[in-house]
Amino acid sequence: MNKNQVHFTLQGKGGVGKSFISAILVQYFGHKTSGQVQAFDTDPVNDTLSQYEGFTTERIDILDSGNNINAREFDGLVEKILATDRICVIDNGASTFVPLMAYMVENKVIPLLEQSGKQVFIHSVVTGGQAFSDTLQGLAVMLQEQTAPVVVWLNEFYGAIERDGKTFQQSALYADFKQRIRGVVTVEKGNADTFGRDMELMGKNKLTFDQALESPMFGIMPRQRLKMVREAIFRQLDDIGF
Repeated sequence: MNKNQVHFTLQGKGGVGKSFISAILVQYFGHKTSGQVQAFDTDPVNDTLSQYEGFTTERIDILDSGNNINAREFDGLVEKILATDRICVIDNGASTFVPLMAYMVENKVIPLLEQSGKQVFIHSVVTGGQAFSDTLQGLAVMLQEQTAPVVVWLNEFYGAIERDGKTFQQSALYADFKQRIRGVVTVEKGNADTFGRDMELMGKNKLTFDQALESPMFGIMPRQRLKMVREAIFRQLDDIGF
């Protein structure tokens, strides 16, 4: 696996699983590279990723007192990404989505990283339920403004991801940007009383899969279900071929 990879998790809607996705990516690439992963948390409101004790996450405050991007702080983040030989995972908050997107476009951040030998990917989440339209719009904005290949995560925790009986892969957005979409990862909801509760408990306590499987909080069957979830997601990431 090429370690010169940079993975941004971007979505303008809050509370839809961005940090969960970033945590999955840190674990996945850590598993594939024997821990050669560097995580960054740029969320000024909910610094969820930096709360995982199982990760070595550097928190970057990229907002100034006026809630604008602090260019020098983000400049520093880019320099840290360029300086490391580890795979980088950057978690971004909903409150910084618009200014960060503008900064990346204005300063041509993705072309800079690519010209420096980095392979850049953007991960974005689409969720079911009431946030479906908002997350789809956030994905559309990101596809229109950024140039890197995109991995779309379908988070079914809040409901089925469909509109008028059509799945995401049958949508006009997918058809328009199919060549830009590197892959689609589905996070299945499963039974709310079993799989859902296990995942919620693991997330609430900011545990990695490995930590949860060793924790007394989880019995034999919850551990089995967590293994199944991990294997299903990791298998889909394997199929994408980073």
